[in-house]
Amino acid sequence: MSAVSGNTANFRAARDQLLGWRNEYDAAVAGFEFPEVGPTWNWAIDWVDQFARGNDTDALVIVETDGSRSARSFDEIAHRSDQVAAWLVDRGIGKGDSVIVMLGNQIELWEVMLGIIKAGAVIMPTTTAVGSEDLTDRVQRGAARMVICNPADAPKFETVPGDFLKVAVGAVDGWASLDEAYAITDPVVEHPGTAPDDRLLLYFTSGTTSRPKLVEHTQSSYPVGHLSTMYWLGLQPGDVHLNISSPGWAKHAWSCFFAPWNAEATVFLYNYERFDPAALLAQLRAEQVTSFCAPPTVWRMLINADLGEKPPALREVIGAGEPLNPEVIKQIEDRWGLTIRDGYGQTETTAQIGNVPGSRLKPGSMGRPLPGVPTALVDPGTGEVVEGVGEGEICLDLSANPVPLMTGYQGDEARNAEAMDGGFYHTGDVASRDEDGYITYIGRTDDVFKASDYKISPFELESVLIEHPAVAEAAVVPAPDAVRLAVPKAYIALAPGWEPTQDTAFEILKFARENLAPFLRVRRLEFFELPKTISGKIRRVELRQRENEVAEQIPTEWRDDMFPELKGS
Repeated sequence: MSAVSGNTANFRAARDQLLGWRNEYDAAVAGFEFPEVGPTWNWAIDWVDQFARGNDTDALVIVETDGSRSARSFDEIAHRSDQVAAWLVDRGIGKGDSVIVMLGNQIELWEVMLGIIKAGAVIMPTTTAVGSEDLTDRVQRGAARMVICNPADAPKFETVPGDFLKVAVGAVDGWASLDEAYAITDPVVEHPGTAPDDRLLLYFTSGTTSRPKLVEHTQSSYPVGHLSTMYWLGLQPGDVHLNISSPGWAKHAWSCFFAPWNAEATVFLYNYERFDPAALLAQLRAEQVTSFCAPPTVWRMLINADLGEKPPALREVIGAGEPLNPEVIKQIEDRWGLTIRDGYGQTETTAQIGNVPGSRLKPGSMGRPLPGVPTALVDPGTGEVVEGVGEGEICLDLSANPVPLMTGYQGDEARNAEAMDGGFYHTGDVASRDEDGYITYIGRTDDVFKASDYKISPFELESVLIEHPAVAEAAVVPAPDAVRLAVPKAYIALAPGWEPTQDTAFEILKFARENLAPFLRVRRLEFFELPKTISGKIRRVELRQRENEVAEQIPTEWRDDMFPELKGS
């Protein structure tokens, strides 16, 4: 192990402070500051290597559906990422060079990401779901110098123009093989001299309303900024952390890379192709998982399966990706005695808001601002900060120099000016805050609408609709109405076993009538295949456009006034 630098000592001290403030939210918020890690900083070398060398604890464990198990200790990960880094440098990849990483949940993904960081280069995480057209955009806008993928994805690059090196994890004609890196017996890796503000990550967001934005993060914004995520997740040294998310998206880096290794915890992955609740629950027990983070969709599937007894080692349960429905939280509390804690953040940031260990939860609330993250609510109309109880757009105060914030959208100054307007970073999400400082999500600024002069949050209505057993997914948008100007309309993706019939429509509308206030009531319904981005986010913009383009009632649409039993509501 190399000598511990002052930057490493500063990082460890700040990390240890947060670990010590577990269950002490007020003290953490009052006392925590993100550490100074300049003038040079490289998370892989200055942090991970410092505790990984000679450390035989599992850094990464991956179990396949056939029962096979792969594992790497921290010491092995440090050495193998050295091999990757040395090999990259030998091929001319160095400080500031962009590398597309298009791999699944496989050991090489983690070794490659660490190796790229050690080389001083820039990671461009990319989902294996993209095709040649998207890859062309990424290669061009990201100025990729190299791509690393599995042989199965190599054909996608045949029509992608550009002068970039092609590397396969395996054998592909005309491509270099990553096996060459692992053949280096004594890799020598020098510190690349990266500064905290140097580029580290380029993320293409999923683009629910436009083409993907190119988010730029630095050597500090994600590696150091994810101390806030570590605190929200409640991770401790020696934990075994399982996070359900796909490589290529920011949440995977949040909870499968930076946050757990900031805590010196083991990353565990169950690498399934088709979700099997019973198999996943078995892995939680067999691998002694201590913390488990999953999107609400997975939690709902688990609840509908036979949960059984709480996995013995499980201590933290977390929801992420979309706001949690209170009923889901109650079901897990009743059956496992654990409370699912959710939170909030974006690709552009680390975790900003969260329900943290030891804090009281309020139904529907995503928690309070995390330590070190200068969160504010700003009135979208006036641009003024909302103090105390109120409603506004979730923003970060730029005057506080928020560490866990992107530098901007690369190559898009107009969008940067809009996002950073008025001294705040604007998330585009609206929320309310109560007298105790708890923040509750309302919706995207462009999704919230008015009906009969009442403000409608699609999320609030969708949270009720998905409680009906016929509803797998729901998206609520405004539908033009001659009397009310607009009324809430639900686009419904049905759960297995249900048919798109009049009876089903009636049951769902009746359920909405019984569980929503009159001014929130869903007035129209259509069974529909929901349009989504490549990351699975619903493109409500397409549904809104569809409503605006249709002057008369859609033949496949059901309205509450079609059912005598619902009249007068």
